[in-house]
Amino acid sequence: MVARGGLIRPYGATITLAQRVFDAAWIAVVHYLAYQAYAGSQWGDHQTVATGTAILTFYVTGEIAGLYQPWRGVPLANQMVRVWAAWLPVVMLLLAGAFLLKQTETFSRVASGGWLVATPVVITAWRTMVRMILRSARAQGRNIRSVAICGATEIGIELARRIVNTPHLGMRMIGFFDDRTPERTERVSLKYGGVVGKFADVIEGAKNGEVDLIYIALPLKAEPRIKELVKSLADTTASVYLVPDFFVYDLLHGRWSQLGDLPVVSVFETPFYGVDGWVKRVEDVVLGTFFLVCGAPLFFVIAIAIKLTSRGPVFFRQRRYGLEGEVIEVLKFRTMTVQEDGAEVKQAKKDDDRITSVGKILRRTSMDELPQLIHVVSGSMSLVGPRPHAVAHNELYRKKIEGYMLRHKVKPGLTGWAQVNGWRGETDELWKMEKRIEHDLEYIRRWGLLFDIQIIVMTVFGVLFGGKVRQNAY
Repeated sequence: MVARGGLIRPYGATITLAQRVFDAAWIAVVHYLAYQAYAGSQWGDHQTVATGTAILTFYVTGEIAGLYQPWRGVPLANQMVRVWAAWLPVVMLLLAGAFLLKQTETFSRVASGGWLVATPVVITAWRTMVRMILRSARAQGRNIRSVAICGATEIGIELARRIVNTPHLGMRMIGFFDDRTPERTERVSLKYGGVVGKFADVIEGAKNGEVDLIYIALPLKAEPRIKELVKSLADTTASVYLVPDFFVYDLLHGRWSQLGDLPVVSVFETPFYGVDGWVKRVEDVVLGTFFLVCGAPLFFVIAIAIKLTSRGPVFFRQRRYGLEGEVIEVLKFRTMTVQEDGAEVKQAKKDDDRITSVGKILRRTSMDELPQLIHVVSGSMSLVGPRPHAVAHNELYRKKIEGYMLRHKVKPGLTGWAQVNGWRGETDELWKMEKRIEHDLEYIRRWGLLFDIQIIVMTVFGVLFGGKVRQNAY
């Protein structure tokens, strides 16, 4: 959206300023209260400097994390993740600064620790409360913005559906406006307002202040009409958005960005740029290290069992494709009498005589994959992501399945959305691999920290108590 007069509501800057003021206030208040609550601590100049540093740093990291963008339309969980993503660098900077400047003894570990932990909790709770108040007000018909959609198209109807089904956004559908004849447009349900007029009508309504938001949802080929409509709406105070039908290209994490001052939209892209990439990496390091430490005794037991029951090494290395299609070596506990890694790799079948006695147990419980926690911590894999396939299988299926290689826009995972939904094991028919790839690409499109946690929980419970994750595991 172009930032010029008539297109941006005048109170947007005031709201952003209020958000910053409240965030700064909570950082300072929680710090002060933490020192007042702990009897063994005393407030001084060092605490004041730490507070100021935290506020300034949080402003910067919050801006990078998108914390001060408009809330309307942004999921609550997304907002909460942004708070923690913005606060984590603050904690790291303060701890590093105190250590390097040799000032750690001037801070109470209990009070300072309480502050660093409690601050994001308080800010999260505050923002959640404000969101709930706004949701309640909008559900009662307050703080409502009227919406008009120009273009009775599929993408326009999808937009209307989301507006109607999420009343807490505080948007009221006026209806659709289109100059085309009914036979050239999509049929619009009356619950979405129906087609209520022509473009001239929405322009007149915007000039009279009857429309707050206007979404232009015309086909890309209608560029001349879009230009004419935008030019006419420039003489109004309505906020105008273009909703191009990029979905005809089956976007993979499509989003707007800029190359210099030129706006571009991604068709195929990774979700892990910027703050999201750091969140994903922190998740892998923290949880990966935790699972690795917890599993260390099990590693020892499994290694002994493999050596005592079959000839060959404890570990098996196989070349697989990683991020951006780079070849990586993936480590597993050996479960077979063979160690195939050539131009042809035969998939394991049910009752396969190549699988060792211990291997059957390891494969059934997915414990043969545990050594890959080392790859997770070192950075070549993630805890959650599309499972890596042998290079030979990649070269086979990339020729048969459209979009197959898009799964390599993210790091391969120890577990994944396809696996917890039962799409693992032998792919003796093409449709089975197609379903696996479909789930892999769905994961990339839907990625979020909470989605990762959901998959990890489903994996753990599935392995321990039986479930789809153990389906086709042989």
